[in-house]
Amino acid sequence: MADVLFLAQRIPYPPNKGEKIRSWRLLERLARRHRVHLGCLIDDPDDWQYTDTVRRVTADAHFGRVDRRSGRVRAMRGLLTGEPLSVTYFARADLKRWVRRVLAEVKPRAVVISSSNMAPYVLDEPNRPPLMVADVVDVDSAKFAHYADDARPPMRWVYRREAAYVADLERRLAAEAAWCTLVSEPEAALFRTVAPKARARVLGVPNGVDTAFFDPAVPSVSPYDGAGPVLAFTGHMDYPPNIDAALWLASEILPLVRRSLPAARLAIVGANPVKEIQALGSRKDVLVTGRVPDVRPYVRHAAVSVAPLRIARGIQNKVLEAMAMARPTVVTQAALTGIAAVPGRDLLLADTPAAIAAAVLEALQPERARELSANARRFVLATHGWDQTFAAFDDMLRGLDGPEAVLGAAE
Repeated sequence: MADVLFLAQRIPYPPNKGEKIRSWRLLERLARRHRVHLGCLIDDPDDWQYTDTVRRVTADAHFGRVDRRSGRVRAMRGLLTGEPLSVTYFARADLKRWVRRVLAEVKPRAVVISSSNMAPYVLDEPNRPPLMVADVVDVDSAKFAHYADDARPPMRWVYRREAAYVADLERRLAAEAAWCTLVSEPEAALFRTVAPKARARVLGVPNGVDTAFFDPAVPSVSPYDGAGPVLAFTGHMDYPPNIDAALWLASEILPLVRRSLPAARLAIVGANPVKEIQALGSRKDVLVTGRVPDVRPYVRHAAVSVAPLRIARGIQNKVLEAMAMARPTVVTQAALTGIAAVPGRDLLLADTPAAIAAAVLEALQPERARELSANARRFVLATHGWDQTFAAFDDMLRGLDGPEAVLGAAE
């Protein structure tokens, strides 16, 4: 077994949100074949309880503490140092020292990075091994550029600056990594426009689903009172794209559904709801749950899963999980990006409030619901098992235990 240094911007457990799901699955896969030395950060106090769980699958692990309030202040020093603010937010001296020690003493054969924010921990290290794989996941520079388009001054200037500085980091990382991977082929294509010289070494590696965990056959008690059909929207509710989607769903789409089906209700399921989302909970037709111990009952017992995202990066795990749970699923084009499901067969696609409401009503028809449910589960089983989707990482690190890694340094 070879030693591998793995860096993630947040502790990859519990796997209850997009970035953690992907990094946890990658960590698990690496640990099957290699001795993994994990360096990561914790900015949610609730996550400290999981450090022992993570240590059990690693040879060594270091958890850097990030206080969210002071972290935001500390991030602003990037305005003085010429660094991305998202990088300075995750910069911790103790983690930097640990990385340097692992590189010097353990001498890992490879470095795997989850998120470009972690690249500065190794890019300038003289003991860095030649084989570096960067799971960039999303094109963060494009995300910040999108935020800038919708923001007012002074945040418009901050986001534009962030987009430019993150793009510089992405180009450097692409130049020095053996491979850069992203969560979908469309996202990979976008990254190739940011770093065109590295385009041959940029791959789309989609997320998978634990189909044994997200299985509609697993019994569960309904968290709903049965008063009417429930539309479920899931995700962390302090994430701007989810906030936008939930507010849009509650204010413009649900009322249209209720014109035809007055008993219909909306469940907004996910941790850290911001004040605007919490306020929706005062309505009789909206349930705001906050953090739940297990999202599956909320999806399993909903009549329809709705993902009306207008802003989206990469693959939406909420969509794959709902389909794995055999739920009729309604998505926008943004939420479907990177998922090869066939609209009309595996799920329903709509992009305006009226069209989304009509799709929800269609999905509530018993015969149509049965058809969509069966096709959704069948699609995920055929295309999105983790062993299928993450096999590419095995290829990138193949030969690591031999005298030389098969894949050497980048051009």
